[in-house]
Amino acid sequence: MLRRALAYIDDHADQPVTVADIAAAAHVTVRALQYAFRRHLDTTPPAHLRRVRLTHAHRDLVAADRDDGTTVTEVAVRWGFHHPGRFAGRYRDTYRRSPHETLSAG
Repeated sequence: MLRRALAYIDDHADQPVTVADIAAAAHVTVRALQYAFRRHLDTTPPAHLRRVRLTHAHRDLVAADRDDGTTVTEVAVRWGFHHPGRFAGRYRDTYRRSPHETLSAG
């Protein structure tokens, strides 16, 4: 069950995803999904989804060519982060540098 949920998150990280969507893909109730994530991963489904999206955004920023016009906002929105300040804060907490620094270094 957990494997199906994780695969669904990985496969749909670039799309709007709800906890109910993940539970349906894993063939369990929302409550059972939340329990499994807490028990086995010590997190919640939305927190895991954010982490997966942040990883994808980081990879895109590292691979991006700023000269091609790629922006931090464009990458953030692609991965479901619609509030630039929150994205930058989470990014900085995780990678210890700003998303703009990552984009500039790429």
